[in-house]
Amino acid sequence: MKKQISIFATTLTLVTALNAQDIPQSQVPSVIVNAFHKQFPKATDLEWEMDGNLYNVDFEMHWNEDHDVWYNAEGIMVRHKEDLAKSDLPEAVRQRIKTDFTGYTIDDLERITDRGNVIYKMELNAFTTTDWDVVIDSEGSIISKIAD
Repeated sequence: MKKQISIFATTLTLVTALNAQDIPQSQVPSVIVNAFHKQFPKATDLEWEMDGNLYNVDFEMHWNEDHDVWYNAEGIMVRHKEDLAKSDLPEAVRQRIKTDFTGYTIDDLERITDRGNVIYKMELNAFTTTDWDVVIDSEGSIISKIAD
């Protein structure tokens, strides 16, 4: 089952990547560009693309803090994926990691907000046991746990 989920996730990623098309900011509707600049006035290294019927912008904030944001045609943000510091994890997520993954270190931590729902995606690594790709919701419930 884990292998099937992994194959499905890889296929979905490839299909999404193939469907996405880079576009110049001049081809992005002004309602979207204005909403973006209002929400992220200090964004740098912008890269726009069409992702299905959504506009996606990949950018950096501060120093090397990556973000991906998706907007619908009306300029409403529908998804936001951002790098996150461990210190910014909610207490419920920290407790779940402490309880279920004692001795593991957190790597590649992201907060993903999708239509108001927030999840935390991360790699949990240990020297002597299995590494895990884990997704935990803001309440501390494990949504996905796949051996890495």
